[in-house]
Formats: sequence, structure tokens, C-alpha cells
Amino acid sequence: MTSITSPAKVSFKAQMLLVREDAIIQSVNRLLAEKGFEAMTVDEVAADVGIAKASLYKHFPSKEDLAAAAMVAVMRRAQAFLDTLHTEPSAVNKLRSVVVWAMSLKLAGEMPSLPSQNSSLRTALMGNKDYMNGLMDVSDRLGTWIEAAQTQGAINPKFPPIAVLYTLYARACDPVLEFLKMSELYTNDEIVALVLSTCFEGLEAR
Repeated sequence: MTSITSPAKVSFKAQMLLVREDAIIQSVNRLLAEKGFEAMTVDEVAADVGIAKASLYKHFPSKEDLAAAAMVAVMRRAQAFLDTLHTEPSAVNKLRSVVVWAMSLKLAGEMPSLPSQNSSLRTALMGNKDYMNGLMDVSDRLGTWIEAAQTQGAINPKFPPIAVLYTLYARACDPVLEFLKMSELYTNDEIVALVLSTCFEGLEAR
């Protein structure tokens, strides 16, 4: 008689550690969105999660590691979202959906601000295998859709695909979103529609 070995159970302590790490990453993500990496402090993260700073350092040994974990989490969310678009036949509609998703996260305070060129976080991210692999995967998929949209005449083929890619990436940290929100003249959905229109109509082939 063949015995069936059940999968090893995760201990209660290990589960609690995972829950705590998730809470830390969510807190870091929000603080990065609100304040940016330079202004965020480890003390703020610890206080927000409700743990001692020493306990926080057991999970993440530096401020850069904290922020990198949050950026990796967002990159994985992006990959998961791109996976949902595989049945959409239109390349430009896929790109529109990605931009709407990114801007919606930004308006909800869930999109970390990108690090500045000379930031220590940028250096940490460049050395983070999970982040770089995720970034390359997302960039490759978006690049394929951009080239397809150009072939289909939906995006001006005169624009280098990499310029279009960075234009779309910029919508995830576009200050226009915050300015329009501060004006209190539009709902979040209206803001997304306005910025989406100015972005893609500016890219349409003439």
C-alpha cells in the first residue's frame, strides 16, 4: 500500500513572521508613495506597524532592504496584472489597461515613488535579482505590445519603442495625477480618463 505524504505544515511562528513581513511591506509601500525614499524613516515604519525597530531589523537589515522589498512586491503585482491581459487581442488596449492600473494604484497611494538617480535605493534595486528579473519581464512584455501596436497603426511608428515604454512608465509617477486630485474638480476615475486620453492621443499615428 502506497503511503501519501502530506505537505509539511508551516509552523504558527513562521506564519506570524510572514504576516508581519507583509504588514511591514504594506507600510513601506504606503510611506514610499506618500513621502518618497529619502523622507521615509525606519522609525516611521516600525511605529506604523506597531513593532520595535529592533524587531523590524530582524526582517529587513536596512532601509534600502525595506524599500526594495516593497518595490519587488509592486513589480510582482504588475506581473500578475499583465498575466490577466493575455486574452485581450488588441495590443494598444493591453497598454491602456496597464496604464490605467498603474495610475489607479498611484491615486490610491499604493504606488511607491521611483528612486532618484543618485539614490542608495536605486543602487540596491540594481543589485536585487528579484526586482531586476521582474522589471525585465514587464519591460519585455510591454515592449512587445508597443511594437505590435505600432505595426497595427495604433501608436506612431516613428517613436522609438523604448521612448514609448518610458512614457508609459512615467504615468505611474505622474505628478499631474496628484495636481488634478488636489484641485478637487475630478473623481479618480475622471482623472485617470483625462491623463489616459492625453497620453494615448498624443501617441496616435497621424
